[in-house]
Amino acid sequence: MWARSRTARLILWSALIAGLGFRVYVMLTDDGIYWPDEIHQSLEPAHRLVFGYGLIAWEFSEGARNWAFPGLIAGLMGATARLGGDSPHVYLPVIRLVFVVMSLGVALGIYRLARIWSASEEAAAAGAAAWALAAPSIYFAHRAMSENAATFAAIWGVGFLLMPLASRPSIWLGASLLGLSVLFRIQMGVVVIGVLGVLAARRNWRGLLETLGVLGVWAVAYGALDALAWSDVPGAAYGGWFHSAILYLRFTVIEGRAAEWGTSPPGYYAEFIFRSMPIVAACLAIGLLAGLRYAPALSVLALLFLAGHSAIPHKEFRFILPMLPLAVAATVTSFDALPRAPRLAGIGLLLVGAVVSAVTFQSLTWGDLGAQAHHDAEASAWDDAGPINRLLLEANRRPDVCGLRVDTFHAFHGASTYLHRPARIYHGVPESSGLYNYAIARAGSGLRVVAREGEMELVKVGHGNGCTPDPDYDWALPR
Repeated sequence: MWARSRTARLILWSALIAGLGFRVYVMLTDDGIYWPDEIHQSLEPAHRLVFGYGLIAWEFSEGARNWAFPGLIAGLMGATARLGGDSPHVYLPVIRLVFVVMSLGVALGIYRLARIWSASEEAAAAGAAAWALAAPSIYFAHRAMSENAATFAAIWGVGFLLMPLASRPSIWLGASLLGLSVLFRIQMGVVVIGVLGVLAARRNWRGLLETLGVLGVWAVAYGALDALAWSDVPGAAYGGWFHSAILYLRFTVIEGRAAEWGTSPPGYYAEFIFRSMPIVAACLAIGLLAGLRYAPALSVLALLFLAGHSAIPHKEFRFILPMLPLAVAATVTSFDALPRAPRLAGIGLLLVGAVVSAVTFQSLTWGDLGAQAHHDAEASAWDDAGPINRLLLEANRRPDVCGLRVDTFHAFHGASTYLHRPARIYHGVPESSGLYNYAIARAGSGLRVVAREGEMELVKVGHGNGCTPDPDYDWALPR
């Protein structure tokens, strides 16, 4: 299954090494945030689980999230701490590196999936390169987002399940990976439905029944985890079984309240996939259409995921990440089935587009990633809130910090995960309150500067080292 062709090995390993280099560079230099969920749906609840304190998003007070994904992060964080890395200067890079490895694992998953669909080694390697070098893939790779973990699990799960003459171990492993992807991110149920449809269309009844059986076990695990976590939450029915799924679907689909965070037209994803990597996106558009003939299962899975997410009013670029590897695999498989001249042109254009995207990845703006409603569309998408998070890391070095004011929107900073001190975190509370002894403020505050990052400063507040007790402090984030 792995490359024997010298050309394929050259493409594959060059792309993986370059992709690793870009990702490690970003991992070490970008402390920014794309969306608060990458902190408050993953790192912060994990930190609270491991260390006993942290800000609480409404999803983790009302039970709108399953604990599988933050549990994964907590496992990494706790293991790192037990091995001597009880510091954000250690556990954050470790967690980021794990996600970088997952991202490159997706590239290998694309290679394997394309080979399963009989693409040549060279075409499959070009698909892996497209993911490894694409600017959006580089941008999101190190972020502790459920989409990243779910994408890794799903691309390998689809490969194991839909390979020709899949053995029972392959079916069970593939179904388990898909089940795990749903635990990480419930929207991956769209891929599960699509895969079941493919098995039914192939009349692979044995594979379909075994897949349903394994997925049933994972569904029980999902419900049991919810029951363990949310049985005591007000409004929990059925002993808390599937509480997060029921609440999330009611909130998002039935009540449509995700629209409170903004809405976008149906063409949002197509537009911003193109804006963020135009040459690659053009190849994917052609490849998906051709794939309806040459790789119908892959194209249908990708288009089903795209259509389902395009129908939901609230959209974020990160939501569509799990669709892109399927689209890449369908594209290279389709191109490889064409006559020689268009085959070489299509695969060559995809590789050129991937290289151009990698070379220009640092030019990504918020407008390229579809976040202009919340940011200046022309501003760089890199390291947003990075200075604040690095000042939080600097505050971690101050053993006397007992309270901290952060002068930015409540959710757009690294919170206790970066501060890693059992200190209260405030926003908009006056200095005269005495509730905090440090602040992260804009330059020019007139207070004693401890550290500076761009336009932000970590400053010492007051003359003493203590803070006024605050027995009513609420760790909950405002909704």
